[in-house]
Amino acid sequence: MSFFEQYAQIRKHTEQICLPLRTEDYVVQPIVDVSPPKWHLGHTTWFFETFLLVPFAEQYQVYNADYNYVFNSYYETIGNRVIRTDRGNLSRPDVNEIYQYRAYVDEAMLKLLQGPISSALQELLQIGFNHEQQHQELLLTDIKYILGHNPLFPVYHSAESKAGREPSNVREMISFTEGVYEIGHTGEDFCFDNELGRHKVYLQDFSISSELVSNGEYLQFMEAGGYGNFSYWHAEGWDWVKNNNITAPMYWHFIENSWYNYTLEGLKPVDPDEPVAHISYYEAYAYACWAGLRLPTEFEWEVAAPKFKWGIRWEWTESAYLPYPGFSKAPGAIGEYNGKFMVNQKVLRGASVATPAGHSRITYRNFFHPYLRWQFTGIRLAK
Repeated sequence: MSFFEQYAQIRKHTEQICLPLRTEDYVVQPIVDVSPPKWHLGHTTWFFETFLLVPFAEQYQVYNADYNYVFNSYYETIGNRVIRTDRGNLSRPDVNEIYQYRAYVDEAMLKLLQGPISSALQELLQIGFNHEQQHQELLLTDIKYILGHNPLFPVYHSAESKAGREPSNVREMISFTEGVYEIGHTGEDFCFDNELGRHKVYLQDFSISSELVSNGEYLQFMEAGGYGNFSYWHAEGWDWVKNNNITAPMYWHFIENSWYNYTLEGLKPVDPDEPVAHISYYEAYAYACWAGLRLPTEFEWEVAAPKFKWGIRWEWTESAYLPYPGFSKAPGAIGEYNGKFMVNQKVLRGASVATPAGHSRITYRNFFHPYLRWQFTGIRLAK
């Protein structure tokens, strides 16, 4: 597929995600971690305008110079910006203006992609494509949070695919012998800089589950008093449970003596066979302790991944988000993409039902703070 076709396809998919929304849905920001959908539309457009059109398109005229302040996310190199907590306070530009902005930038980008494409432009295009795909996943999970915290539990549409375990899928522990294994991206395909620096790690004997933890299995932990027993939790996780009155995964509701789960299709009875989702690292760790097992390290996960089905949930690991040997940040704003977040976060591996097609690979390193659970996060156990 040509760069022209890739660009058009990826940009169209972002707008397709927003098709079921009402105008009011575009502007809501319930918590700091959830950005309004219209901000995602503007930010991804600003990315292509700022990093590709301005330096590479001759005589390009910036659509609106003030948008650099509105849609810059965290790039200190680019200048001041609206702080993250205030994105939901921006009634202007309105939704129609942001779609006009997207159309303006898309026209200029498609014109640019009809000409010669240098290696420097090609590299930034790949980053831009993958950046927009990251925001497509964030967009979908942010929409779920916005609608899922509306007391009417509105239906988005039936995009949340079922991921239950087939009756024939018997859980087993897949064993690996101790030894030296290679970790990290290899080959010429795209990857982010935090996947680079392929290196050797020594792993002890370990086993990892062939299946994710299901809703039914997690419910057993809840019914056994898992949320009320401090011995399963890190001290920080126990404080989080008590201070926030956490008693179940996000989106679970106990109604008339039964558990229900808000999905993109609306409120549904909890499916016991479906892999549990929207779990924090704290909860994943506590469940593993209760089960007498543990979470895998990201290195164990990468070695084992070819042996099991992955991609349904982002899977918490026991690994801190740290640089690989030889990691170095790229110069300029692009160097701010990953490196400056390598502190106080846990690595997640795999992908989820919200991840766009073609945006996952075994070496992908996602990362979140331990308390976050609005993404489709789940649990795979190891020992």
